Amino acid sequence: MTGIQLVLTIILMLVAAVLIISVLLQKGDEDGLSALGAKSGDSYFGKNKDKSMQGRLATLTKVSAIVFIVLTFAMRFV
Repeated sequence: MTGIQLVLTIILMLVAAVLIISVLLQKGDEDGLSALGAKSGDSYFGKNKDKSMQGRLATLTKVSAIVFIVLTFAMRFV
């Protein structure tokens, strides 16, 4: 294992931990399939969801998932 592979492996493990923690901290969707109906996002919370803690956790989950996938492919080709 070369030095770059070791660094990528450590970063990949850290990103995996962040991804797991961010998924576990998110609240479940109480609406379920009823969220597909009209007027599900008309409330104040629905309009300002990205500014809340849940919105930030969702963004962190998406970003860490993308970084995880990119690092996984980088590990394959290094």
